[in-house]
Amino acid sequence: MNETRKDKIQLIVRRIFLIITDIIILNGSVLLSLVMRYNVDWESIPAEDMQKYMDNMIPFTIIALLIFWCFRMYHSLWQYASIAEIYKIVEACVVTEIAHLCFTAVMGWMIPRSCYFTTCTFLILAMGASRFMYRMVRTAIHDYRKTGDETRIMIIGAGEAASVLMREIQNSRYLINSVVSCIIDDDHRKVGKYIRGVKVVGTREKIKEAAKLYGIDQIIFAIPSCSNEVKRDVLNICKETECDLKILPGVYQMVDGEINVNSIRSVDVLDLLGRDPIDVDIESIMGYVKGKTVMVTGGGGSIGSELCRQLVSHQPKCLIIFDIYENNAYDIQQELKINYPDANVLTLIGSVRNNSRLEDVFKEYQPDIVYHAAAHKHVPLMEVSPNEAIKNNVVGTWNVAHMADKYGVQKFVMISTDKAVNPTNVMGATKRICEMIIQSFNARSKTDFVAVRFGNVLGSNGSVIPLFKRQIEAGGPVTVTHPDIIRYFMTIPEAVSLVLQAGAYAKGGEIFILDMGEPVKIDDLAKNLIRLSGYTLGVNMEIKYTGLRPGEKLYEELLMKEEGLQNTKNKLIHIGKPIEFDQEHFFDHLEKLKEAAYNETDDIRTLIHEVAPTYHPKTEIEQEEEA
Repeated sequence: MNETRKDKIQLIVRRIFLIITDIIILNGSVLLSLVMRYNVDWESIPAEDMQKYMDNMIPFTIIALLIFWCFRMYHSLWQYASIAEIYKIVEACVVTEIAHLCFTAVMGWMIPRSCYFTTCTFLILAMGASRFMYRMVRTAIHDYRKTGDETRIMIIGAGEAASVLMREIQNSRYLINSVVSCIIDDDHRKVGKYIRGVKVVGTREKIKEAAKLYGIDQIIFAIPSCSNEVKRDVLNICKETECDLKILPGVYQMVDGEINVNSIRSVDVLDLLGRDPIDVDIESIMGYVKGKTVMVTGGGGSIGSELCRQLVSHQPKCLIIFDIYENNAYDIQQELKINYPDANVLTLIGSVRNNSRLEDVFKEYQPDIVYHAAAHKHVPLMEVSPNEAIKNNVVGTWNVAHMADKYGVQKFVMISTDKAVNPTNVMGATKRICEMIIQSFNARSKTDFVAVRFGNVLGSNGSVIPLFKRQIEAGGPVTVTHPDIIRYFMTIPEAVSLVLQAGAYAKGGEIFILDMGEPVKIDDLAKNLIRLSGYTLGVNMEIKYTGLRPGEKLYEELLMKEEGLQNTKNKLIHIGKPIEFDQEHFFDHLEKLKEAAYNETDDIRTLIHEVAPTYHPKTEIEQEEEA
């Protein structure tokens, strides 16, 4: 940012003030050393030494100021003065006094030799005092400006990040009324010690007690290097207080100047999930995507659009965004054009149900890799419209897989779901059938067909967090189907990273499964979001339990009993052993299912069970018992 005229004037004034101060200090230090040399008796100083002092005054001052300038004594921000500035002061003063000694020796103006040492000592003390006095005065002014009630802060972490944060709080003009009251750290060796005058009062077990004792208003988590699991555990304790929760970004970003204390962000519900991000082998992804024509069906959706974002950065020959919804497809197209102006991105509108449209696309563009993300995914809506789920999910996957086989696609990666495991709803059952389609095509095709199975995706269209946020903004209540319902969660970028990694590992026929850590109770997720939004459950926000929706399970599974797990190079990604089935008759049943769906049959669930025997829809009685 360009300096304003006011900023330049203030800088000049500060430098003039420091120079005048240094002139007084320089000459005062020499005079004081003479007085000390002659037993603090002014009258006993020889006239000859006083004359030498007077003759040397002007040249010594000029030489010293030039040395100080070279040591950048007038360029430092003294409100942030620290050990580094002390070293600089010592070095500048020693060099100055050596120059003083040499110059007076050459000119014949030498004063008693002991005076040079004492002058150097006085210079260091006086220069240090003048610089650090600036910091003390600034702190006093900062304290004087405090108005109204103080915001009392607890910092979690007693490391370098906490020290940087405390210094920022003490000097920031935006946090005049903020004061750090106590520090928490799990290192027992630090308990009882002080950082910048603030005591480390205990470990995480003391958080709630200290919050009450010190009247804490805000808690800042300042351990940027800790694992997500530790962060989750500590934040889960913090959220039980009535304090506002914040997280400090990485200190290295502060050093790089990317952010400052104003960038401390609020705790997000993702921070409370506590699972480390997936480690993806980027090089292997680039190896099989670079220079290839890549097609993403459903490219405008939550998963599809993120796939496009990550794929385009790996320099494909052409990225084809294929979607039925023109608005979504247009949005991701424009985003990629702005961020990757040189990328070859082609946006095509069409439905995976339309075999003729798919034929035209595959014939003209000959994609090398296909990511199939187009699907209906909303469980309750598919329970009401099961035939549409068959048309879009099953028939759509069948159509795209057929074209991939016909036109020699190298890799075909389908997005599946944990709801495909022992499905109790139509959406999950259709995804299980899609996995079976992939397995069948892989057995008879040169194309490597694989599926990627994962749980709920945070922030995607139809996920619970956006719904909860809308309900909270509307004043509540927040609706949860059941107090005991649990789900596995991952972020959209994590899900897409897994899909891309699966493509790199794919040899054909695999179902890739992510180790998603511990499941999360939806009830806890809702309570956390209410708390983080500044509301108190039972006071100004309520949770309403609505009962399980049609086809919904209390818990989801990632693996069927018949499937075994095989490890990959990535310890968080596993391969489920495909379940054998009669592939000869599979497509006969599939044809009947397709015909029944397009005839809008009322008995589609029976036919679904014939194709996917693991599908067991819940009866109304079972649904009522779980609710």
